[in-house]
Amino acid sequence: MPAVGDDAPDFTGSLVDGDIAPFELSEHLGEEPVVLAFFPAAFSNTCTDEMEALRDGFDRDDCTLFGVSTDLPHALAAYRAQYDLPFALVGDPDHRAIEAYDVVEDFAHDGVETVAQRAVFVIDADGVVRYRWLAENAGQEPDYDALDEAVADASA
Repeated sequence: MPAVGDDAPDFTGSLVDGDIAPFELSEHLGEEPVVLAFFPAAFSNTCTDEMEALRDGFDRDDCTLFGVSTDLPHALAAYRAQYDLPFALVGDPDHRAIEAYDVVEDFAHDGVETVAQRAVFVIDADGVVRYRWLAENAGQEPDYDALDEAVADASA
């Protein structure tokens, strides 16, 4: 798992931002901090609470925010539309992102074996991890004030 001060691992997935397109993290680094908010599953209660908090109470002006889950891109498109999320989601059904960041959570429910552990990483414009937070349990949300501060620090 990347620690604060490590280079952020690159990964590919599907960008869900109105349309569905290929995504590579490295293509989004360089201008402002990037926030990767890993979440276990679209349409689940805590994940929706977290995504709505990032929509309503988190200052996204100084960063690029991506919600990342192992859900299929079309499911994420429906989720993004239903909850009017103004930031992009990244579909990671092949587990490239969750493996690169070592945030794999055993799940074993309804034919799904693994999902993303709830986690947040802030990556500065140089591609260095400046903040890392991991949930102790699936029902825990990040400290949004600490996240705001981490983005401000990564912007400096």
